[in-house]
Amino acid sequence: MNMYRHTLLKSLSMGLICLLAGAWSMARAAEPVTNTLAVHRIQKQPDGRETSEAVTSARPGDLLEYSAEFHNAGDKAANALVATLPIPAGTEFVPGSTKPAAALASLDGDTFAEMPLKRTVKRADGSLHEELVPPSEYRFLRWAPMDLPGHGALTVSARVNVAGATTASQTVHPAPSP
Repeated sequence: MNMYRHTLLKSLSMGLICLLAGAWSMARAAEPVTNTLAVHRIQKQPDGRETSEAVTSARPGDLLEYSAEFHNAGDKAANALVATLPIPAGTEFVPGSTKPAAALASLDGDTFAEMPLKRTVKRADGSLHEELVPPSEYRFLRWAPMDLPGHGALTVSARVNVAGATTASQTVHPAPSP
């Protein structure tokens, strides 16, 4: 397995663990909640429409949409659902592509803030300056807290561009549902 593919899979797996941890903490307190993570390639047609297809591999330049769908099998609402979606290494987050739109972003998976992310940098003269963090550095997105009605479903999603200069196909795997 080449390094790019390994990093992509490792990032996706780590994000799924975060996703499941949020669902697990909420599910223990309420009704049974399950989730499914999927990856689709988005293609724009000449007439402006978009088509999507489930994929297991991607090439640099591909536009992918990662989505996590939650289902509440119980009669009672599951409250305070926290969903964290990874932005795998080797991909670049597409600003404005989150659904629902009110997602927070993170560079490290620990600290989340509203987008666009900003950081303070020290200039050569010693002064501090606030600058925007490029979306290519975003590694996680989080939606929280959300309520999931009994027998309801909700989906969170975001798009990424596959980065890189090679033309080799890379494997992308959504993890199986728990």
